[in-house]
Amino acid sequence: MRLHNLIKSGGRKDRKRVGRGEGGGRGKTSGRGHKGQKSRSGFGLRPGFESGHVPLYRKLPKRGFSNFQFRTEYSVVNVGDLDRVEGTDVDRNALIKAGLVRTSSVLIKILGEGEVSKALNVTADKFSSSAKEKIEKAGGTVVLNKPVETEETKADAE
Repeated sequence: MRLHNLIKSGGRKDRKRVGRGEGGGRGKTSGRGHKGQKSRSGFGLRPGFESGHVPLYRKLPKRGFSNFQFRTEYSVVNVGDLDRVEGTDVDRNALIKAGLVRTSSVLIKILGEGEVSKALNVTADKFSSSAKEKIEKAGGTVVLNKPVETEETKADAE
């Protein structure tokens, strides 16, 4: 068997070589037809466009409520991962240094998966009940951060 005897079997499709003469089957207008918006370069239809008809996404009724834009997002750290932090004081900066939390994360929540091997003083925005229990059982302390004050929370308070 030689390379030239191998039969080409699926998996990879040759790209269309347009504008290479009439013999290639895609010469002259290169499969774009004659004139019009679709024949020009830079043309692109937005998703859902139905040529002047009212698009489907506008015909369908809106239903329900989504809390997506109002949700509170936490960076989650498990109790078992806290052993990677150097020292006994675990706060936001220590978690970032240990690579458990990204610098961009605003709020941190500690969850109870895993075991704590040493007494730690953990400061975070939220704790699960099992995480709290495990940290205190190991002889550590749990400190809740004060809620972050934003313009919205100030307006709500007034």
